[in-house]
Amino acid sequence: MQNNDKQIIGLKKQKLQKLKELGVNPYPIESRRSVDIGQLLGDQQGFIDSQEEVTICGRLRALRRQGKIGFADLEDSSGRMQLYVSKQETGDANYEVFKLFDLGDIVQAQGVAFVTKTGQFSLKVTNVAMLSKGIRPLPTVKQKEVDGQLVRFDEFADTELRYRKRYLDLILNPDVKQTFVHRAKIVAKIRQILDERGFLEVDTPVMQPLYGGANAKPFTTFYNSLGKDFFLRIATELYLKRLIVGGYEKVYEIGKNFRNEGVDRTHNPEFTAIELYQAYSDLQGMMEITQELFVRVAKEVMSKDEFEFNGYKIKVEAPFKKASMVDLVKEFTGEDFADLDYERLAAFCKSKNIEVEASMGAGALLAEVFDAFVEEKLVQPTFVVDYPKEISPLAKQKSDDSRLTDRFELFIGGKEFANAFSELNDPMEQAARMEDQAKKRELGDDEANTVDYDFLEALEYAMPPTGGLGIGVDRMIMLLTENDSIRDVMLFPQMRQVK
Repeated sequence: MQNNDKQIIGLKKQKLQKLKELGVNPYPIESRRSVDIGQLLGDQQGFIDSQEEVTICGRLRALRRQGKIGFADLEDSSGRMQLYVSKQETGDANYEVFKLFDLGDIVQAQGVAFVTKTGQFSLKVTNVAMLSKGIRPLPTVKQKEVDGQLVRFDEFADTELRYRKRYLDLILNPDVKQTFVHRAKIVAKIRQILDERGFLEVDTPVMQPLYGGANAKPFTTFYNSLGKDFFLRIATELYLKRLIVGGYEKVYEIGKNFRNEGVDRTHNPEFTAIELYQAYSDLQGMMEITQELFVRVAKEVMSKDEFEFNGYKIKVEAPFKKASMVDLVKEFTGEDFADLDYERLAAFCKSKNIEVEASMGAGALLAEVFDAFVEEKLVQPTFVVDYPKEISPLAKQKSDDSRLTDRFELFIGGKEFANAFSELNDPMEQAARMEDQAKKRELGDDEANTVDYDFLEALEYAMPPTGGLGIGVDRMIMLLTENDSIRDVMLFPQMRQVK
C-alpha cells in the first residue's frame, strides 16, 4: 500500500469516527429507495412538474463542496444523477453529515427534482443518510466534458488489477459491467431457444469417480466420506448420454467444466459449456441447432450480425460454410492426405517441426497438421467435418469410410467454438475405442480418455441414435461482446498468487 493511500485511509477512518460521534450509524440496517435514478432520468419533466419527494440510493462518484452548498454525482445500476445539497434545505445537523461524505461512499438522498441555473437536471436534497462508509479510496478515473457529456479519458486500465479486483473494475468501467449483463442475457436466450425445442435442462455431477467425454487432463480431489480420489468433470457428456439411455429424448446442461491445462487468451481451466443430446437425431440435426443458436442469439440479444473478434470482422449469418478436414488441409498445405498414410504424414510433420509422439497414429497427425496450418485461417463460421476416428472416440464412424467419424467442430475467427457428433451407441465398438484410448495413456498421452465401465454397461441397455453438441459458452460470449480475452467475459478468473 502506498503512503498516500495510508493517509487517505486514515482520514476516512477519522470521518467514520466523527459520524459515530454525531450519533450516525455508518452501516445502518435500513435503507429506503422510492425510485431508481433511471426512472428519474426517463421522466425528468414529469418529476419536476409533480414536485414529488423521492428517495434515491447509490455510490458517490463525484463530490464538490463549497461553504454551505455542495454538489455530488450519485450512481446506481440504472444511471447517474447530480445532487444539489444546501445547508438551507437540509438543516445544520444533516449538512454536517454530508460534509463527512467521500467519493465511493454508498448514500441515500431524499429531495425533489429540479433544473439548476446551468440547465442540469438534479435532485434538490432535503435529507442525506450514510448507508455504507468506504474506507479505501477508489482508483482515480479522470473525466472531461465533451458536448455536455462526461467522457472518461483515463480509465482504470491496469489489466491484471482489473481481473484481481473485479469489483473495482465493475465500479469504474461501465462497459465491463455491460459485458456481464450481456453474458446473462446470452445464457438466458440459449435456454429459451432450447426450451422452445423441447429440451429438458438437467444437472449432472461435478465431482466424478471417473472423468471422460473429452481429451483433457483432469483436476483431482479427495472425497473424504468415500475415501478415494474423485475428479472435477472435464465434460458432462457421459452422464447426459446415460439420461438418453434412461428415456429422456432431449436434455441439456449449462455448467462449469474443469481441465487442468494452460491459460491463454481463449483458454481457462475453469470454463462454462453447454452440452445437449437429442435422441433420433444426428450430426445434421446438431448443425441446425448450432446455427440457430448463434444466429438467433446474435440477432435477438445483440441486435446485429457482424462482430469484431480476434482482429477480424465476423458475419454471423446462415448458412455456415462446411468443409472436410482433409480438403481444408489440402487447400492450405497443397498436400492430399485423404489416404491417411502414416509415413507421409509423419514425414510431413517432421519437415514442419511438428512433434510426432509415439502414441500418435495417422489420424492424430492429420489433426496436428490441421491445427498448425488451417485452424487460424478459418475466419467466417465454418463447420469442419470428417474427423479421424482415432481422435474421436465417442463419435460414430462414417458409413462410407471406417477411418473417419460423423463429427464436426465449428471454427470462427480462427478458434474452435463447438464440437458435435453422431453419437456412438454400439457398446462393443465403444468399449474397443475406450480401450484404445487407455493404451494411448500408457504411451504417455495424459489427455486420452479412460475406460468407463459403468457407461459401457448403460450402453448395453441400448441408446437410440443420438446427436450430441457441446459449445464453449465463454467463447461464444467473447465473440458476441467483441472481447478477445476469455478473462474479459469471466467475472472472477483465476490469477497467479501475488507474494
